[in-house]
Amino acid sequence: MYEHILIPVTFDEACDTSAAIQAAKALCNENARATFLHVVEPLPHYVDAHINITLEERSLPFLNDRLNKMAEQLPGATGVVTHGAAGREIVDWAANNGVDCIAISSHRPVFSDIFLGSTAAWVVRHAQCAVHVLR
Repeated sequence: MYEHILIPVTFDEACDTSAAIQAAKALCNENARATFLHVVEPLPHYVDAHINITLEERSLPFLNDRLNKMAEQLPGATGVVTHGAAGREIVDWAANNGVDCIAISSHRPVFSDIFLGSTAAWVVRHAQCAVHVLR
């Protein structure tokens, strides 16, 4: 059983976090805590240069609201929004915040994942704690 479980969250249709939430419920100690983490990846420079108001400023309240609603499903859970490359940020956040298990949902791999690697695959290869990958 784990003391602090990290549940990375993406808000696209291809990735469902319900299995990760159920896994976290099963894997948590009685007094464990969980963190729902959403990583905002930087926009490409050619897009960022043409936007007057940052998308982050406009979307941050929406992201926090969604994370807080997810956190209501686990006692003592919180939501965090961070910035950077998703795989690296998930692993770094886990290492810096005492996470002992990452429960990450994964989409079905596609051919390009063989060469580029998916976020879940990157987390599995680089995390210093247990990682449960769910499909």
